[in-house]
Amino acid sequence: MEYIKLGNSDLKVSRLCLGCMSFGEPDVGQYQWTLPYEESETIIRKAYECGINFFDTSNNYSSGTSEIFLGKALKGIDRKDVVITTKCYFNEGKLSPEAIHREVLKSLEHLDTDYIDILVLHRFDYDTPVEETLKALNEEVEMGHIRYYGASAMYGHQFAEYCYKAKEMGFQPFTTLQNHYSLIYREDERDLIPVAEKFNVSRTSFAPYAAGRLARKDWTADSKRYELDSKEGTRYDKTEEYDKKIAERVYEIAEKYGVTMSNICLAWQFAKGVAAPIIGITKTKYLDDALNCFNVTLTDEDIKYLEELYIPHQINCNR
Repeated sequence: MEYIKLGNSDLKVSRLCLGCMSFGEPDVGQYQWTLPYEESETIIRKAYECGINFFDTSNNYSSGTSEIFLGKALKGIDRKDVVITTKCYFNEGKLSPEAIHREVLKSLEHLDTDYIDILVLHRFDYDTPVEETLKALNEEVEMGHIRYYGASAMYGHQFAEYCYKAKEMGFQPFTTLQNHYSLIYREDERDLIPVAEKFNVSRTSFAPYAAGRLARKDWTADSKRYELDSKEGTRYDKTEEYDKKIAERVYEIAEKYGVTMSNICLAWQFAKGVAAPIIGITKTKYLDDALNCFNVTLTDEDIKYLEELYIPHQINCNR
């Protein structure tokens, strides 16, 4: 495993982050395909044993049971040895001060921990002044409930506003940007990623495999998630004609190096400056596969070949 320091923080994390959206009570909330606790625990514990110390969840994943599963699975591991990220927005009040204070306390209870390493703003809140959100985040830092904060999917000018205002108000800078990014969705290269680079914010991109489209030879799948999650059936399929050609090139490069397509996806993320891609794992064999990504280094020619067929996409940050 490789490790990296996250942006404006003292956090040293594994260069793979385990996404926990797949863990939680099935048939609760918006996800009917998630793994029950025993299966979730097996994957979380194996990830830790393999050197992954970075875990990402959210207060809205499976109505909070993802947080509960993660906290329970990490029991017995020294708290300082893991970095936990959770989110706030898809809740009553979005990013209002009242909502932030309420949801942080709830997440602390779910995770059964004294602090959250990074609280991520899941979206931009059009209803709450940026200054009010930042003041609430700073208060949570001062109380010791959160150590750092980050942002997720939003427009570049919105993230820039958060970053500039935090500096203007004398608060700590943002640490991470968790944005949608893959070989078939690169729209954030236009403005959001440059903002992150300007403010020394580390990127922890989600959907690096584009919901599996870039990790298998077949565009569609027969998985339970593909069948039950409506987003998975529509998020990428509007540009299937063009994106399938990129997926075919991922397969070609994988064959060239004797690795899997997912290894190429992750190697490309590292080549593009991503600190720690977030990988969603539903079987331990997928974890074993992902760990091989560090044995692949793409050449400039490889990267050009993978990227040159890309066409502009409709902005899509739903998660």
